[in-house]
Amino acid sequence: MDKKTIVVKLGTSILTGGTNRIDRAHMVELVRQCAALHRQGHHIVVVTSGAVAAGREALGHPKLPATMPHKQMLAAVGQSHLLQIWQSLFGIYNLHVGQMLLTRADLEDRERFLNARDTMHTLLHHRIIPVINENDAVATAEIKVGDNDNLSARAAILADADLLILLTDQRGLFTADPRSNPDAQLIEEVQTIDDTLRKLAGDSVSGLGTGGMATKLQAADVARRAGIEVVIATGQLPEVIGRLAKGERVGTRFPAIATPLESRKSWILAGPPPHGEIVIDEGAERAVRTKGSSLLPKGIVALKGQFERGEAVRIVNRDGRELARGICRYASEDLQRITGRHSDEIEACLGYGYGPVAIHRDDMVLL
Repeated sequence: MDKKTIVVKLGTSILTGGTNRIDRAHMVELVRQCAALHRQGHHIVVVTSGAVAAGREALGHPKLPATMPHKQMLAAVGQSHLLQIWQSLFGIYNLHVGQMLLTRADLEDRERFLNARDTMHTLLHHRIIPVINENDAVATAEIKVGDNDNLSARAAILADADLLILLTDQRGLFTADPRSNPDAQLIEEVQTIDDTLRKLAGDSVSGLGTGGMATKLQAADVARRAGIEVVIATGQLPEVIGRLAKGERVGTRFPAIATPLESRKSWILAGPPPHGEIVIDEGAERAVRTKGSSLLPKGIVALKGQFERGEAVRIVNRDGRELARGICRYASEDLQRITGRHSDEIEACLGYGYGPVAIHRDDMVLL
């Protein structure tokens, strides 16, 4: 099996077993499955619900008004409580976790998106398992992603994931509501998400979480357009995570529309217009065009225009011919200071660094 980056989203109903308490016995079984894949060399990301439920449990299930500040209070208590559980369970397998609390604002602002992506990739590079949740303790309606299904799709994009697994208390998407229609059939694979399919998706019935099949369809649509395969399956199935990682036909599968790299490069070409130009020397031109190399500061001879970190730029040769377009890791002001310098001089020059390259080859489209 090829090494993959796999995002596993766990709904509140899975973490509680439909009760009002965190089901640690089931959580440790899910952790065991994740740890087995991790040992095989895969990268694992966990998107966890359950902060509010964990907060209620930690405080002894107090009777509280159903107001936003009280929900945020429960989330504030529950986030640390939940992370402690994840730490202890992954610790059984000598694995470290790193918490990432996100809001919509973190994902819609380009600079913050890049920072979150850098954090995610650094955690994965060091074989640390990111544990992600929405930052409910500070999020309001305007900045909430809204549910952890959609958050998991965006986390999968941050991680450049190959597979997003949405674990729920249902076996997958059915032709009708299986709770009320005994003739309902499991839909094993979805090629097109349309209005007819959306009408089949019901709301959350557990009363414990915010997501139902409708939000899972939204998440699947976002992720598959970014080149990520998605599966909705039940978290109660034995060895479900490992079986899905192997491609076993379990639950409802949504094949990716493109590869993540193709999707990102399409966005570079079809996205916002370039904000400036980077002029490169002959050596850098050869490296970029014939070797598929990233663009290093050493190969840059001049800049034109002003641009921010994360914005698209043209890459041109000394004659002004456009060679490529790419997403720059550094703002023009910073790039001006490191132009012509070796990569190992970046931090000494700027006082910080976003990596050794000006534009990574995965963020570059040759023309």
